[in-house]
Amino acid sequence: MDKLLNEFIVHRPIADTWHVLTDVERIAPCLPGAELQEIEGETFRGVVKVKLGAISTAFKGQAHFLERDDTNYRAVLRGEGRDTTGKGNADAVITAQLTGVDEHTTKCVVETDLRITGKVAQFGRGIMGDVSKKLMEQFAHNLNTMLEYSAEHPHEHDGGVAADATSAEADVPAAAATVGSGPATEPQPTVRRIDGPAAAPLDLGDLAGNAVLKRALPVVAGVIIVLVVLRRILRAR
Repeated sequence: MDKLLNEFIVHRPIADTWHVLTDVERIAPCLPGAELQEIEGETFRGVVKVKLGAISTAFKGQAHFLERDDTNYRAVLRGEGRDTTGKGNADAVITAQLTGVDEHTTKCVVETDLRITGKVAQFGRGIMGDVSKKLMEQFAHNLNTMLEYSAEHPHEHDGGVAADATSAEADVPAAAATVGSGPATEPQPTVRRIDGPAAAPLDLGDLAGNAVLKRALPVVAGVIIVLVVLRRILRAR
């Protein structure tokens, strides 16, 4: 189990920031490589695409809130996914705590308990701290850019929310919407498909290039030393 700690700044009041960060559908496009595909009740399903050089893979999984404290601005989510090529799995418990820096600025501290299994763990554990830090930086940048655009074009977002509400209502079975047609039953969550643009893969080479290089240097140095020793041995003969 790896524990990762990151923080970022959002240029909005804490109440506004909380409202946005707990809207998974709205913030999903801000996370590089993430693509939200469907929502069922409080469960969010999607895929995270990653690549390193010519190698590409994807984690398909789901996430849901374990806790959500709207008063103290604290949320706990659990996410789990599997590599679609069968090379490993990952699951995480993510705790986010918001703190107001001033009336216009909010700090978000994110603590992640991450567990990776399978072949992907051999690569993931070594650089996960460096990758998660840069990933959070990109997410914060994208989030602030999205919020600035929304502030300048408020009606576009309102229209999107109205369209989503209409889409959600359309997904409810007609039988569930009919009153007095039979015995009262517990309404079942409906699956709502998210027809957004496909996400571009997260390039680990761009995010972790220096980190990978740092960990590769000892190996490169070892190879050079072996070559030098072998060369001297051959010369001695």
